[in-house]
Amino acid sequence: MATKQFKAESKRLLDLMINSIYTHREIFLRELISNASDALDKIYYKTLMDESLSFDKESFYIKITADKQNRILKISDTGIGMSREELDDNLGIIAKSGSLNFKKDMENQDEIDIIGQFGVGFYSAFMVSEVVTVISKAFGGEEAFKWESRGVEGYTIEPVAKETVGTDIILKIKEDTEDENYSEFLEEYRLRGIIKKYSDFIRYPIKMDVTLRRLKEGSEDEYEDYTEEQTINSMVPIWKKNKNELTQEDYDNFYFEKHYGFDQPIKHIHISTDGTVSYNAILFIPGSTPFDFYTREYEKGLELYSNGVLIMNKCADLLPDCFSFVKGMVDSEDLTLNISREVLQHDRQLKLIAKNIKNKIKNELASLLKNEREKYEGFYESFGRQLKYGIYDNFGADKEILEDLLMFYSSKEKKMVTLDEYTARMPEDQKYIYYAAGDSIERIEKLPQAELVADKGYEILYFTDDVDEFAIKIMMTYRDKEFKSVSSGDLGIEVDENDSTSQDEEKDNEELFVRMKEVLSDKVKAVRASKRLKNHPVCLANEGELSIEMEKILNAIPNNQSIKADKVLEINTHHEVFKSLKEAYTEDADKFRLYTDILYNQALLIEGLTIEDPVEFTNNICRIMI
Repeated sequence: MATKQFKAESKRLLDLMINSIYTHREIFLRELISNASDALDKIYYKTLMDESLSFDKESFYIKITADKQNRILKISDTGIGMSREELDDNLGIIAKSGSLNFKKDMENQDEIDIIGQFGVGFYSAFMVSEVVTVISKAFGGEEAFKWESRGVEGYTIEPVAKETVGTDIILKIKEDTEDENYSEFLEEYRLRGIIKKYSDFIRYPIKMDVTLRRLKEGSEDEYEDYTEEQTINSMVPIWKKNKNELTQEDYDNFYFEKHYGFDQPIKHIHISTDGTVSYNAILFIPGSTPFDFYTREYEKGLELYSNGVLIMNKCADLLPDCFSFVKGMVDSEDLTLNISREVLQHDRQLKLIAKNIKNKIKNELASLLKNEREKYEGFYESFGRQLKYGIYDNFGADKEILEDLLMFYSSKEKKMVTLDEYTARMPEDQKYIYYAAGDSIERIEKLPQAELVADKGYEILYFTDDVDEFAIKIMMTYRDKEFKSVSSGDLGIEVDENDSTSQDEEKDNEELFVRMKEVLSDKVKAVRASKRLKNHPVCLANEGELSIEMEKILNAIPNNQSIKADKVLEINTHHEVFKSLKEAYTEDADKFRLYTDILYNQALLIEGLTIEDPVEFTNNICRIMI
């Protein structure tokens, strides 16, 4: 029997297929099952077109059989089968898709969703097989034929006995090597795992003989193994079921079965969309933060299916970074897949789905905030930082999506509040949204810089996350109100002369402040009388875009370049300490230098900044105690 040669371009493609196109060898089973599903679809559509034909669903299935001893894996279907010409045409020319041709022939019919597109998936079998044999009998045909190939050498076709319509694909699995364990594809547990992973939602039963254990008849403690044919796949995916038929328990079970997490999800989003691009999706907002969420190892993305077949485990393009915590899946018939069906072409459909999903998630979170505040606050505790990163990372591109979802601790309410709630109760004379940044609520509450703002009765938002100020700097405004740090040089508050330093006092002490600046040199940009301090003697204010808190955060990053904020040392001229400072200025230069140094280091400690020389500081404290 003569061996027919693949065409030259087919040889090159087959070699590429075996060695390069697919990244995981296990994909071969997904491809062969998808082809079998296509064959079953074709015979189903034939029955729709011909009233003389009937479709008995029980008679149409896919069967997987493994023979470990002879290293044979067989994938059988009861589908439409192939004639000699179709075997030669479809399997002899790589990338010639019988499924695609069938779909074109029936393009005027509705709901034709054949999986196969490129006609290359079949050849993935050569990744794990020494010999691939296809025995097929076409629907309406008299004879069956056997197609067989060892790879690039070519193939043979000959008549063979087969009573039933359908196709058997028989793989002679390769021997194991030092680097590859091909025997795994003959193991029952491994085959079941691959089917559940990639083909769980194929619409036809995928059957296997499964090994089970039972108590031996007549025995109380002796067990025996036996085999039983079982359907491995679920067939009907939850996302194609009517939402009204599903319960919360159904969604929770799906969450756990897909191993999206071990927590209880806070919310699910079930999307069914028909339009420019049609797709189904089930998304989950997790109840807790994954252990690796804020690490480089965390991989975002949704599972992506095409016609119920898993294409990608993590499709990152479907989720914006700000919503990277969302788990779930998307199934669409309209996506343009690449030749291996392992990754997507970056096309308009994908972008439309991603945009729609982003809006759906935003709306669901907004609804949760409005109607289930306690749940939302639990979610925000876990993922609020990610929302703020979303604003910062995209330079404000997602500001409108995210700004109403942000929450901060309020100095007045003593709880988390939204920016909308803050601005809604702002007094008419309040120009800015005031905030204070620090390591914790407890430390912020003690900040001297907040005294004037608090005394005016203005609410202060507490920024305790390292990303808070960076996000706000990108936002710039909310509802046309600018953000203002309580440590800013200009707070935008009119101050009564009776309550603060008058211009005359500022002028009278000008030389003293100049001398303090000389003592501190370049440690501070200026020294001045404070208009904000009430009870504390000293504090640091900042000028420019970089705040003191941002300086601390940036300098904590490895390989930092000692970034410095422009600091101003503010002195409370109404405090008792200032009287001592003033006396030292006129009477004792050394003591004045000592007091200046102590006040500066006190201001650093209040800000949580590092003192340059702690030993010298403690010695200076001792000197004033003697």
